[in-house]
Amino acid sequence: MPSLKDFALYSIDWNLTPEHAVTMYLEWGNNDWHAEYPPVRSKDDVSYYFVVDTWQVPPLIRLVRRNSEKAEDIFTMPLPEKLQEDFYRVNGSVRGISAPSPAVLAWLKQELGQS
Repeated sequence: MPSLKDFALYSIDWNLTPEHAVTMYLEWGNNDWHAEYPPVRSKDDVSYYFVVDTWQVPPLIRLVRRNSEKAEDIFTMPLPEKLQEDFYRVNGSVRGISAPSPAVLAWLKQELGQS
């Protein structure tokens, strides 16, 4: 079973949120070339980013690989208990897929040696 550290060399886009990913990969023409995330040009354009899935308890951290054809979870782990309170304080308790809170991002970067 892979561990989080196995993905330390991936080019993770720390600022990419689920909303930005939809704009880039699913809403063709909905963003311009001057935006922070310009439109994708082909299925070879790939992004790696983290989301927090709160459809279950405990929430799950997912590392997503997305291109224009599909989004694939390449790593999943429970959100550590010590980070759950901060995540819910920032994002509320609505079920869904959210961007990690700043504290969760900081923890992920530290775990991957990218802080």
